[in-house]
Amino acid sequence: MIRLNIHEAKTHLSKYLKRLREGDRIVICRRNEPIAEIVPLPKHRKTPRPIGIAKGKFTIPPSFFEPLPADIQAAFEGRGK
Repeated sequence: MIRLNIHEAKTHLSKYLKRLREGDRIVICRRNEPIAEIVPLPKHRKTPRPIGIAKGKFTIPPSFFEPLPADIQAAFEGRGK
């Protein structure tokens, strides 16, 4: 893990991107207090994901497609408690 203050990160980011690509993580600090973390993106798959890998392992009940109760729907819309 690499710890950098904001100024050093802005000044030398390109220098640290190579290490990030190799698997290191970068923690950005403000006054030695961690505020953000930069992590490498996952590598792309070489082969496509198989479709239907969980076929037959579970069923979706008809109630899944029914509307949500009013209180839960209100919470999703920001009108809840």
